[in-house]
Amino acid sequence: MPESHFIELTGSKSPKSKWKFTKREEDWFCFAGLRRPMPDGVGDAFTLPTTEQGPDAAPIHNRQVVALERANWEAWPCLERPKAELLRPLPTGSFTVEFPT
Repeated sequence: MPESHFIELTGSKSPKSKWKFTKREEDWFCFAGLRRPMPDGVGDAFTLPTTEQGPDAAPIHNRQVVALERANWEAWPCLERPKAELLRPLPTGSFTVEFPT
């Protein structure tokens, strides 16, 4: 699933703080995602797998959605590489983290 960013929330009470993650030096990136038809035949169900927090997310949250390296985009749908290689956090410095105002 292509996206320009994702948001992680912190705080125990509303309004929670929102942290915006964008891929460094890329306008968009892809999440690992799964889609299946709904049993009633109306629409599709989607899910985004999560993984342990990467170094960029660690100060903010204890897990994060799986963002794929560009080299793994084609490997994800067919699991052409081991799942452990695909479902992991990206290295330090992969994301720019902003505290939106």
